[in-house]
Amino acid sequence: MGIKLIKISAVYFAIGAVLGMYMSMSHTFNLTPVHAHINLLGWTALTLAGIIYHLFPKASDSSLAKIHFWGHNIGLPVMMLGLTLFVYGHEQFEPAIAVGATITVISILIFVVNVLKNVKAEE
Repeated sequence: MGIKLIKISAVYFAIGAVLGMYMSMSHTFNLTPVHAHINLLGWTALTLAGIIYHLFPKASDSSLAKIHFWGHNIGLPVMMLGLTLFVYGHEQFEPAIAVGATITVISILIFVVNVLKNVKAEE
């Protein structure tokens, strides 16, 4: 699970970097919130979660890790797509932001429970 998260975080990193470059080249910064969330919740958070799962196999092998992985990687793209469309004036996509954010936050809370339950110092 850890390696999968690290690999998918690299995809988010590339998306965030390309989006940042696009905004810089076009001098259009409407998508700054999308750029920031992709980099923070996609690249950074998932890389760190991947490292934690790699270092602590008990956490990685739990059903909580699978729920976290899928929830985070479904919720974040839904939220980012909804935010992108919303920023460009399609207000009817605001509920997608809320749905995606809710799924992402629940997934993060599941990750926290997993860490508290299964990440322990070796004895």
